[in-house]
Amino acid sequence: MSPEQQYAVRSRAAYRQARTNVFISHTSAVPLLDGPLWGFDLGDAHLTRFDGRTGRREAGIQQHRGAVAEGDVVTAHGLQISSPLRTALEVTTVGSVEASLVVANHFLHRADFTPEQLRTRYDDSIARWPFSLKCELVIKLADPRIESPGESRTFYFLWKHQFPLPEPQYEVFDNGRLVARLDFAYPALGIWIEFDGKVKYQRRRTAEDDEEDVTRIVLREKRREERIAEITGWRCLRVTWFDLANPERLVARLRNLIESVARSRRTA
Repeated sequence: MSPEQQYAVRSRAAYRQARTNVFISHTSAVPLLDGPLWGFDLGDAHLTRFDGRTGRREAGIQQHRGAVAEGDVVTAHGLQISSPLRTALEVTTVGSVEASLVVANHFLHRADFTPEQLRTRYDDSIARWPFSLKCELVIKLADPRIESPGESRTFYFLWKHQFPLPEPQYEVFDNGRLVARLDFAYPALGIWIEFDGKVKYQRRRTAEDDEEDVTRIVLREKRREERIAEITGWRCLRVTWFDLANPERLVARLRNLIESVARSRRTA
C-alpha cells in the first residue's frame, strides 16, 4: 500500500478501537473522502469526540473536541467521518496553508460544497477554534475552478511570491469555437501558465486512445500550445512538480518571461 493508503487503514483502526463515541476527522478524514493528502504529516490518526470533552494524544492517536453541527458528520465505508465541508476547515488547524488549499480546492471542484458554504461554516463557529488563523487565508484563496493538487500549488506559489492572481480555466475561442481551457491566464500580461504533471498525460492516454504512446500525446500538447499562441499572441510557462520544489528558480523564470513579453510589446 502507498503511505496514504496505510494512513487510511491506521485511522480506521483507531476509530474502531476507540473507547468513546468519536468520528474520523481532520487529516484522517481526507483519504476516506477520496481527497488528496499532499503535504500533510501522516503520523497521528485524528478523531473527534462527540461528547465535547477534552481530547488527548496517545499512541499515535490525537483526539479532538469541538461542537458538532448538523451535517458535520457523514457515514461512508461503515464509518462516521467528518464531512468534506468540515474536513476542509479542520485540516487548516493541523497543516500548512498550501496543503489545506489543495484539500479545499479538491472538494470545491468536486462540488461537495460552495465557497459561500465554506465561509458560512467558518464564521458560524470554527473561527473561534484554536489554531484556525490559517483558515481565513485558505477560504480567501480557494477556488472551485482549480482542478488538481498541482494547480492548487501553482496558484499558491503565485500568491506567495506576490504575482498577480491569474484567471483559472481561461477559455480560448477561435471563431466562436472553444479550442482550449488554460490552467491559468494573464491576459493583460500576455502569458498563460500550464501545470504539467505526469498524471495529466496518463489520464489523456487512457481517456482518448489506449494505443497512443506518451510521445504522441506530448506532441499533440505541443501543437495545442502553438495553436493557442497563434490565436492569443501569448507565451506559455509550463510548471512541473520539480519547479514547485525549486520556487526561487521558478520565480526568476516567470519574471523573465513577463519582462520578455513586455519588451516585445514595447518594440512591436
